[in-house]
Amino acid sequence: MTKNHTLSAFSLIFLLLLFFSGSAVAAEEINGADTAWIMISTALVLFMTLPGLALFYGGLVRTKNVLSVLMQCFAITSIMSVLWLVAGYSLAFSDGGSMNAYIGGFDKVLFAGVMEGSVHGTIPEGLFALFQMTFAIITPALIVGAFAERARFSAMMLFSAIWLFVVYVPITHWVWAEGGWLFEMGLLDFAGGTVVHITAGTAALVTAIVIGKRKDFGVHALTPHNLTMTVIGAGMLWVGWFGFNGGSALGANGDAAMAMLVTHISAATGAGTWAVIEWIKHGKPSVLGIVTGMVAGLGTITPASGFVGPAGALLIGLSAGAVCYMATQFIKVKLRLDDSLDVFPVHGVGGILGTFLAGIFASAGLGVFSGQGYAEGMNMSNQVMVQIIGIGSTLIYTAVMTYAILKFVSLFITLRVEREDETEGLDIASHDERGYDF
Repeated sequence: MTKNHTLSAFSLIFLLLLFFSGSAVAAEEINGADTAWIMISTALVLFMTLPGLALFYGGLVRTKNVLSVLMQCFAITSIMSVLWLVAGYSLAFSDGGSMNAYIGGFDKVLFAGVMEGSVHGTIPEGLFALFQMTFAIITPALIVGAFAERARFSAMMLFSAIWLFVVYVPITHWVWAEGGWLFEMGLLDFAGGTVVHITAGTAALVTAIVIGKRKDFGVHALTPHNLTMTVIGAGMLWVGWFGFNGGSALGANGDAAMAMLVTHISAATGAGTWAVIEWIKHGKPSVLGIVTGMVAGLGTITPASGFVGPAGALLIGLSAGAVCYMATQFIKVKLRLDDSLDVFPVHGVGGILGTFLAGIFASAGLGVFSGQGYAEGMNMSNQVMVQIIGIGSTLIYTAVMTYAILKFVSLFITLRVEREDETEGLDIASHDERGYDF
């Protein structure tokens, strides 16, 4: 072997050693247990939308509109997934340079750089992007409940696509991305009180007002057509929420375990509280009431789930059941607003309440709670103020931009179906199919 061949062989061996040592370093950064848990959590959060939310909402509408709700949930899942890939993830979680306090940049468009070896904390970055994609799916899907039974399919799909970029993505960056102004301020939102529930609830309320009431609202009882379907969907939401909140710890650790525990406690307490209120007021607890109370408990614990303990979850669940029940009565009975499936009084009010209470019950001084305490330099007074700022800014921004998007879409597509189509039902009018063929 010549001297040149010997040098070439040694150079090749050296490069191979560098390659494999680099691979070993990358592998060491990825924790198998954390990765496995977030993979499960991702599937659970997607399970919340399909089939959980789709069945929950589908059972609550009338027979002639069940397919339209299922279709909206399915279509939103498809469209949001593609839009999150194209630019949503990049604008939410990459560095936005001089605008980084408000929006991310375009470094990760089409998941550029999100390769097999790239990591986010202790999990592959591709998995983190996918996990966050499921949040971007369920948030606009929640809004479906506000305009059920009367919205034009094409208009709502265009609205949802624009809303993702104009509302959801910026607020996600504010709250969860390093450099986001609410992130830097110290807002406590573990799994989406502001990002998911306040945005969806506020958008739902604005949409319900702009589109107007259903034709028969206040004239005939618009009762759910299949509460069995709704209860099945509610059970799926309860199970899926373990991934929603527990997965937001981004690891298989004590934070994830505590988040799951308090999620379950709040859901159970919210369900029981709502049922007891109905029992006292009407003499009988309803199935619809107990599952709605459960969802209220889940939505309200979401922002606080990584910061409070079981006793805090008990009080949050009690508050959720009572406050969201009163909000539902106020919206429907007093204001007579047709938020068809109670998105704002359950998710919006629950998100506001939970985000506020996170600033109280996260205190290490309240010994019955987890004792995590606030960040350095924070106390209950200034933490609560930060929580109020987060709630107010999210609510105002979402309301203004949602209204603007609806008006923009209405320039090109009528938001509401024709009166005859509403009478016939959206299953036939929009999709030329029936949910049931007896």
